[in-house]
Amino acid sequence: QVQLVESGGGLVQAGGSLRLSCAASGRTFSSYAMGWFRQAPGKEREIVAAISWSGGSTYYPDSVKGRFTISRDNAKNMVYLQMNSLKPEDTAVYYCAAGPSVGGSFLLRIDRYNYWGQGTQVTVSS
Repeated sequence: QVQLVESGGGLVQAGGSLRLSCAASGRTFSSYAMGWFRQAPGKEREIVAAISWSGGSTYYPDSVKGRFTISRDNAKNMVYLQMNSLKPEDTAVYYCAAGPSVGGSFLLRIDRYNYWGQGTQVTVSS
């Protein structure tokens, strides 16, 4: 079992930065691939970043590539999402998720993630 708690969301102006944190419980945290997802009103939940259990592999969709950075600290059971150059279209509820690692890589499919946090709101004003 893994429990996830996100923090760090808030209101920021366009062009600004936020750092989201995800605290995980459980002794096997380091064996899980982690991801950050977001969901805007009326839209499907989408992945914005993924990281392998070791942190050695990461993935970003084109919409956030070069602006968002995912990282993890297995010693502290933490995952982070650094978001720079934020745009109004980044406004959404952001979720941290964990899924059992397969082949040492990151996970892209939402149905591969077993555990989810409660979400944190990010609002970017224009």
